[in-house]
Amino acid sequence: MEILLCETCREGTTGTPQDGPHWQCLNEAIWSTEPAEQVVAWRVLNGLDAAWANELLDIAYLEPDVLEWAQAGAPSGDDVVHRDCNGTVLQNGDTVTLIKALQVKGAGFTAKQGTAVRRISLEPDNAEHISGRVEGQRIVILTKFVKKS
Repeated sequence: MEILLCETCREGTTGTPQDGPHWQCLNEAIWSTEPAEQVVAWRVLNGLDAAWANELLDIAYLEPDVLEWAQAGAPSGDDVVHRDCNGTVLQNGDTVTLIKALQVKGAGFTAKQGTAVRRISLEPDNAEHISGRVEGQRIVILTKFVKKS
């Protein structure tokens, strides 16, 4: 069985989909008579952090074997991939450089562009967050504002 997917849908099945109007098509896909289509819809809905997606999952019915299939391929915390602004994969312990000056909330300083952050830690449940020490303070940084050194 093959399912044709657009680029946005393909990215949503392999990573963490971002909520948006594109995913409203899942309102119909979850009710498909094709198990493979139900599984893909369930997995994407399960990855969305949106109230409407959670409500749809609550009312959707999948046969027990189809639900088991969907849950077997659902992303776990081990599947989270952290990427810098250029798409380079980041690992625990890497050194990154800030590509933009960042106001550090609650600490009262601005981390300057070009600052090196050594021995970063990856946030296990969020691919967009890393943490590291800047000016002696441990801070959380969005991956879109760093590049791997």
